[in-house]
Parts: sequence; structure tokens; C-alpha cells
Amino acid sequence: MRVEFYDTTLRDGAQSEDIAFTLTDKLRITEKLDEFGMHYIEGGWPGSNPKDLQYFKEVKKLSLKNAKITAFSSTMKANTSPDTDEIIRALMNADTEYITIVGKSWDLHVRDALRVSLDTNIKMIDRTIAYLKKSGKKVFFDAEHFFDGYRNNKPYAMQVIKAAYNAGADVIILCDTNGGSLPYEIDEVTGRVHSSIDAVLGIHTHNDTESAVANTLMAVRAGCTHVQGTVNGYGERCGNANLCSIIPNVILKMGHSGIKKEKLKKLRELSLFIDEMANFIPNKHRPFVGESAFAHKGGIHVSAIRRNSETYEHIEPKLVGNTQRVLISDLSGESNILYKAKEFNIDVEKDRKAIKEVVKRVKDLEMYGYQFEGAEGSLELLIKKALGIHKNYFDLVGFRIIVEKKERAHPVTEATILVKVGDKTEHTAALGKGPVNALDNALRKALYKFYPILKEMHLVDYKVRVLSTKAGTGAATRVLIESSDGKHTWGTVGVSENIIEASWRALVDSIDYKLLIAEEKK
Repeated sequence: MRVEFYDTTLRDGAQSEDIAFTLTDKLRITEKLDEFGMHYIEGGWPGSNPKDLQYFKEVKKLSLKNAKITAFSSTMKANTSPDTDEIIRALMNADTEYITIVGKSWDLHVRDALRVSLDTNIKMIDRTIAYLKKSGKKVFFDAEHFFDGYRNNKPYAMQVIKAAYNAGADVIILCDTNGGSLPYEIDEVTGRVHSSIDAVLGIHTHNDTESAVANTLMAVRAGCTHVQGTVNGYGERCGNANLCSIIPNVILKMGHSGIKKEKLKKLRELSLFIDEMANFIPNKHRPFVGESAFAHKGGIHVSAIRRNSETYEHIEPKLVGNTQRVLISDLSGESNILYKAKEFNIDVEKDRKAIKEVVKRVKDLEMYGYQFEGAEGSLELLIKKALGIHKNYFDLVGFRIIVEKKERAHPVTEATILVKVGDKTEHTAALGKGPVNALDNALRKALYKFYPILKEMHLVDYKVRVLSTKAGTGAATRVLIESSDGKHTWGTVGVSENIIEASWRALVDSIDYKLLIAEEKK
């Protein structure tokens, strides 16, 4: 069975709290969705705001290869006709081939929200769709609150969708607008509708019971061939059905067609791109596309996947553009270290004693507060030190940091450092915006003379976490530093009751790692 996917990230997704797409954002997202192979892209509601109306003008300038742009609107108002109704006029001005019309299918909404008679609501739906079809449009009908309506007044809910179908709607979409239905209900009701109306059915669900993806899959199983949702599940309240979970399940698990498998490999990239446009930090625990989706931490798990990845992975990560990862922690065994060593191109298979030493060292450090999941630079250095293949690039003789604060002036921070490289000693000082920044500047300044390649690297991120609030200001602190030279990015970690010392340890590892990879290139 072929399933068509309809993305409403630009409208329903944009209704998510804290999302405000600009016109440029919407156009860039449109191009990305088209590149992925999305069948339909709902651009917005042209009658609701000037930005959406402008979008429909600008989107015509894009050279889309896969997607059809869809304009969204409600039906005509009760006291108008389609050819004079302002909402319908704005919709027609959007000039799209495909149009999605939303209409009430729950009698409660007709009475309490629209405040019209049940018959009037039917006429509004019928006349709107008939007018659009006469104008040459392809029409999708969103039967809003259908499952609630079916539960409370089955005859009327069915009358609504049959009226839409008879008026010429190309697809009837059953909507769980409040997100309150459960999978078994969706399956049962969709199956009944499918057997009682000869229409192409679609599904549109919300995630208020954490069931939107499951509900959508059950609807497909019951006969829906048109699926609506948003990338990453963005949407009002708890969000919409997440297409990043639905699409791989429909294609890879249920065996339907719709998105080509080579396009499916761009799924993680699409997810990250939408996060970037929304200015959201990616959720690493998202199924299929999250950074942790195929990450393994337990020693038993890692031992198994080294033999056969199917033991703890439900699909090959590359099918959705993701990768397998092995994490190092106090739960790690020798298998984790062997896996990571291989990833670092370190031959440790013959040195079991060194492996045991690394495992013990990792567990001891994690007990103290270290965490290597985001600090693989420090982990690689730790393994090489255990094997005796780490080169010592410099030694600290000592450093001093002075912070001076005068009334009505910003604090001034100066770090003085003395380091030894081979048999030479370098003494220097530098200013900074704070103690860590000043120390970083002084250390680099001292080492540039010996290692000018360090000028290539820069600090990307600096995170501090207090490990125990009970100890107050005397608590151990973990500092995680992310560094980059433009080609590589690596994380390093340091832990101490003194935040400056913790930062120093992470800084030293970050510089050590840069010098290490530079030397390996020679």
C-alpha cells in the first residue's frame, strides 16, 4: 500500500509554544521538506495573517521537485456564500492547486463554538467544498474532532464526512484534535469508517495522551493512506504526531511504500534542520533520529552488539541517517572499551591487562563525578595513557589568577602561568572575561611558541554542573569543554571541588587532544 505524507510543521507545528518561524525560515523548511520527499506541505492559513499570505507568493519562486504546497482554511461563514466570503477569497488568492478545509464533525463544537445549527454546519461544509472543486481545486477535508464526535454522536459525525465526500473532497482526514483517543479506539473507529464510506481516508492526531504516533499507525493499519503530522512532533499543547517516528515505522516496519529508502536516510538531517530553524536544542532521546537512539551503555549490550548489532538494535541506524554509538560509564565493561578503542584506531586486543586498568580507572573516575559520554577526547587520552602511548606535551609548574573588582567597574581578571616544555620554561600572563577565560588565554599564549598549530583551535562550549547541592559551595564540580579546529570537534572533562581546577583539567585535555590529532596526521 502506498501512503502519502502531509507535513503541517509550518502551520500546526508553528503553533507550538516558543516557535516563531520567519518567512525566510518557512521557505527554507519548505525546500528541505521537498528535498526529503514529502508529498504535501501545508504552508499556512492565508486568511489568518499577512506572513502566510506572503509565503504563498514567495513559495511559487522555489523549484520544488516532490512536494505539493497546500493552503489551509476553515469553511465559509454561516451567513455568507463561498464567492463572497473573505476567508475563501483569501484562500483562493493563495493560488494553490491543493487546499485543506477544516470543518466541525463534533456536534458539541457546532453548538458551542460555531453556534449554528447542525444542518447549517453541513451546508457550510458542502457549499465550501463544492465551490472549491468547481474552481478546479483538489480538496482535503479535515474532519475536526472526528473521534470525539463519533464517540458522542456517531450518526452526525458520519453525516459530516459523507457530506464532504459527496461534495467532492478528494481525501477525508479523520482528526483526533484533542489528542484524547487511544490506539484501540482509533483502530476500531477507522476500520468502521473505512468499511462504510468509499473515500480515501487520512489521519491527523495530536499527542495529548502520548499516543499520537501509535494512533496514526493504527489508523494506517485500518485503511488510512494519507498521514498528517509534523517534523519532531511540534505542535500546540503536547504536539502533533511525529513524522520522524511515523515515516520509518510505516516504511520499514509496516512495509508500505511512500518515501524512497534513499530519501529516508536524510531523516535525521531533516529533524536536526527543523530544530535549528525552531531554535530548539535537539532532543537526543527521540526514537530513530535522536543522538541516543542507537547508543549503548551497558557492558552486556555492547558485548552483544560487537558480535551482532541486531541483538540490541531494531533497525540499522544508517537507514534513517543515524549512527551506532557506544557510551563509556561506570556501567561499562571491557566490551565498551574495546569498542571505543577500535573507534579511536587503538590496538588493545592483545593487552587485556591495560583494558582492565582502563575499565577500573573509568569506574573510579565516574564514582568521583567524571562523565565520558560527552568527553571522548578525555577518554581517548585516558586509554592511550594506560597503554603508555601518550606523549607528554607540556607540564604545569604553576599558575595564579587574580580577580580585581572596583566600585562601578567590571571585574578585571588576570592569569599568570608557568609551563615547561621539554627543558624549556615559559612564563606569561593574559587577561580574560573571567578566571577560566583568563587561564585559557594564558595557557595558549605560553604554548603558541612551541605549538603554533594551537591557534587553529577554539572553545565552542563550556558547561558547568554542580554534582551535589547538599555540599553547597564546597560541592564537586564537573566541567565539560567542547573544542574545535574547524575540521574536528571534541569534548573533554574535568572534575574537582575547585571549579578552576576542574576547568584546568578539561582545558589541558582539550589542548592535549588537539596536539595528539595534529601529530597523528604527520
